[in-house]
Amino acid sequence: MKISIQGIPGSFHHQVALNCFGEDAEILGFRTFEEAAKCVSKGECEFGILAIENSIAGAILPNYELIDRYNLTIKDEYYLPISHNLMCLKGQQIDDITEVRSHPMALLQCKKFFEAYPNIKLIDDVDTASVARRIKDEKLKNVAAIASTTAAKIYRLEILAGDIQTVKNNFTRFIILQKPILDLGLVQPNKASIKVTVNNEKGILAKLLSLISSSGLDLSKIQSIPVIDKPWEYAFFIDLQFENYQAYQSVIQDIKSDFGDVKIFGEYENRK
Repeated sequence: MKISIQGIPGSFHHQVALNCFGEDAEILGFRTFEEAAKCVSKGECEFGILAIENSIAGAILPNYELIDRYNLTIKDEYYLPISHNLMCLKGQQIDDITEVRSHPMALLQCKKFFEAYPNIKLIDDVDTASVARRIKDEKLKNVAAIASTTAAKIYRLEILAGDIQTVKNNFTRFIILQKPILDLGLVQPNKASIKVTVNNEKGILAKLLSLISSSGLDLSKIQSIPVIDKPWEYAFFIDLQFENYQAYQSVIQDIKSDFGDVKIFGEYENRK
């Protein structure tokens, strides 16, 4: 089984791939999210993994657009607790470190930890795991990375401090993508991700939200994006949670009839 991810071994995407598909899966790492999505769309891998939102940083908007543009389906979701760890070549102490490199978001989430180390320079880099790999390959002394424990294990680095993120309850939601197959199998879905392109009418969004609420569905996420070829019109990416699948199907039909176009990205089990 081939799984596409953005990033290299030791990245958080790689960790999710291992957790979801096991070590026997062939994990294909790509430089960008788009390349990972395209791999699934072209049928060159069975599934792809994309981060879609973080509990601190919010939604990753470009990835919503990739699901839509490449006509992919959400098979499942996975919530990964994000643990940031300070690591370097073995044999060094934290007082030996003069600079720390990592993804800008990782540096931001760990900023408070480094207030106690004013002599350490924080430098933005491509991502977390690639810095860890570079330290190992180039034997960089006095340089540390912020990355996962998986990265430390793969690149044989020593963890100087663990869980250094300011907010400990930090999760990223990942989605498992496949080509458009709405085969529910034996799983009874209680969550759906949809895109609604509403008609350009006054108050229509308020009416849409009222319909969802009155039908007993829980709107757990809504994200607006402009419709490119229709200035000042918007589409909405919506996550719905429900206990009654038939009630959800009825709402989808009502939206199609009274509000605009609906595209179902996936129907799956809520993992949160």
